Amino acid sequence: MYRPESEQISVFENESFFQFQGLNPDNDWVRLAKLIPWEELERRYAQTFTSKLGNVGKPARMALGALIIKERYGFSDEDTVQEIRMNPYLQFFIGLPAFQHEAPFDASTMTLF
Repeated sequence: MYRPESEQISVFENESFFQFQGLNPDNDWVRLAKLIPWEELERRYAQTFTSKLGNVGKPARMALGALIIKERYGFSDEDTVQEIRMNPYLQFFIGLPAFQHEAPFDASTMTLF
């Protein structure tokens, strides 16, 4: 089962609503997030979930973003989750609405992405 996410969070629009205050818009992860067509990827990703039963899948931006982070740094699944948990730029990149201290998913979930 899958529920599509709403629009991409942008550091460049509606900064008063932006919960990642203080992020550098020139950071590589912020710039890359702006370049990726998240909405198109979300639409295609949602089409792969044909069943209305079962647990709801993670958002496309979270799943693809985590895989990009993992491959870019050569991390294990565990290291990827740990780095995302500690880094606000990576949390922004995967589409979280604000920084959180908890991991957004377990390392074992990455095998499903």
